[in-house]
Amino acid sequence: MDYTLIHYQVSEWENRAYAYLKEKLRALGWPIEHLQFDPNTVIRGLILDIEHGNTIKVNRFGYVKLANHGTTRLEFSNMRSTYAGTVVELSEDRYIFLNTLFSVSEASMYAQLVDLLDERKLPGVLGYSDLYKVVRRSIDEAHIEGRLKAEIIADPDRFVELDPDMPLTLLDQRHAGKKLMLITNSEWPYVRSMMNYAFDKFLPGEMKWRDLFDLVIVSERKPTFFTMSSPLFRVVSEDGLVEPCKRGIEGEGVYLGGNAAFVEEYAEVAGDEILYVGDHIFTDVHVTKNISNWRTALVVRELESDLADMAAFRDKQDRLSKLMARKGELEFEVAQLRLQTLRKRAGYGPRGKESLKQLDTRLAGLRRKVMALDEEIGPLASAAGGLGNSRWGPLMRAGNDKSHLARQVERYA
Repeated sequence: MDYTLIHYQVSEWENRAYAYLKEKLRALGWPIEHLQFDPNTVIRGLILDIEHGNTIKVNRFGYVKLANHGTTRLEFSNMRSTYAGTVVELSEDRYIFLNTLFSVSEASMYAQLVDLLDERKLPGVLGYSDLYKVVRRSIDEAHIEGRLKAEIIADPDRFVELDPDMPLTLLDQRHAGKKLMLITNSEWPYVRSMMNYAFDKFLPGEMKWRDLFDLVIVSERKPTFFTMSSPLFRVVSEDGLVEPCKRGIEGEGVYLGGNAAFVEEYAEVAGDEILYVGDHIFTDVHVTKNISNWRTALVVRELESDLADMAAFRDKQDRLSKLMARKGELEFEVAQLRLQTLRKRAGYGPRGKESLKQLDTRLAGLRRKVMALDEEIGPLASAAGGLGNSRWGPLMRAGNDKSHLARQVERYA
């Protein structure tokens, strides 16, 4: 449901999450009153390297292409010395993959706290890994998600981006003969309130959001929903009273707990006959694909702005592509001339008619042309690298290659 059927004002949601986290950390006596949430500090798909206190952007092969230490961009030489020979593997404890919009405020706070730690202003913290553990523990202790959800229920207009087409799109699917199921980690009172708010006003006649779904499962505890067997209960009242289901799903309605096997048995379908749509690369897509072999679709809302920026940049991108192609041709000529010069000096290989002086003159001329091209390419390449997010660039790209997130999407969604 969250960030899939219902989309939130990311900056509003994360700003409140940041405020709750800040409140908890201030209780430790940390001097953080001046810190403010900056939604552009991090984006989904980045990785925290908590061994070095860095935020990094990695390409599909695991090589670091951009890096910040705290909130400051690492110069290329520093980045190279730190990550030379390093292939980022998410299985290592030092790496925290920011694979959901919910992690933006946490990572933003961590980057700012790294700056304070370097200034020796955080008492009792020994290193960057310890710092992350404090942040993570504070998030859990502050019960941020529960407090945020209470605020959202009280004032949904402030937090929710209404989408009139979403309920109608699901209604299209029902009329096309599909079975629809809502499977969410959120609790029943929150699901009921938010779906009433976001869906009912856009459905025809007396139809309600519950009429769209054959099955609703709440408090499902992903990813264990796909890996373990949990007791199944039926929700029998609007305020959330439940009763146990001993024989699995017993018909349409709202259920709590259970697992993916119950869904397959009830719907009489399995594997790639089911399409599961979510927003979390691990708990929605990775696990679902690997364990249940369901088809998977990932909602990546940020792509809308990335694609709009790329469309606006298209003429400049065409110019950049032509310049890069010409540079490639010139650099190939440079490489061939360097090889001829090397062989002529060493006295082996085919003997061309040009003297060493002529080769050197021609080589110098080609290098001047490459340098002139670089002066044109530089500003265009810099602008292309800042599309989507001025600090980190497009979501699906790292340098001139696919980003790590893009590779994850290719593999699992």
